[in-house]
Amino acid sequence: MSGDNVSVGTGGLCPLGPLSSSLTKGFSMVDHLTAAFSTCDLCDVHKADDSGAFRVLPPGFLHYGGKGAFCGPVATVKCFEDNTLVKAALDTPGQGRVLVVDGGASLRRALVGGNLAAAGARNGWAGVVVNGCVRDAAELRAAAVGICALGLMPLPTEKRNEGQSNVAVLIQGVWVRPGDWLYADEDGIVVSATSLLG
Repeated sequence: MSGDNVSVGTGGLCPLGPLSSSLTKGFSMVDHLTAAFSTCDLCDVHKADDSGAFRVLPPGFLHYGGKGAFCGPVATVKCFEDNTLVKAALDTPGQGRVLVVDGGASLRRALVGGNLAAAGARNGWAGVVVNGCVRDAAELRAAAVGICALGLMPLPTEKRNEGQSNVAVLIQGVWVRPGDWLYADEDGIVVSATSLLG
């Protein structure tokens, strides 16, 4: 598995760590370090985009992490009730990325808990978006990383070493691809094929 990880912003800011030149081509990293964003403002600007490059995830994702707003380039994991690849990703340098986890919208097992949230924060992930459940609510709030999920579930996953990394995932009917840019705040989550702040 490659080391795709997440990164979070603070209070609507989008701080990014070092990224590959393919992700930063065409915009200034300095601008991203200080750029504030609002998903409502992004939607106002891009609401007429019918190309599919700008996408909005449906409502239903709740915030559990210590950062309420976060953004960054996307890395993905697709898994079902097995968080082996989620752990592997969050244990690698995030470099300001957002890990999008397609857990098949399962509400039966938690794919991220306190230990993985702490690993994500420690390793420079901006955030984690889970199409599924998380656990350890108090520990998630204490971690300096953004975390959105469908709900809380105290049961952990099985460890079967199954799943896929760095593949396109369908999250609540919306395609999210590695290298897309994701922006999350209290109003919602938007995804774009390119950076919206540069």
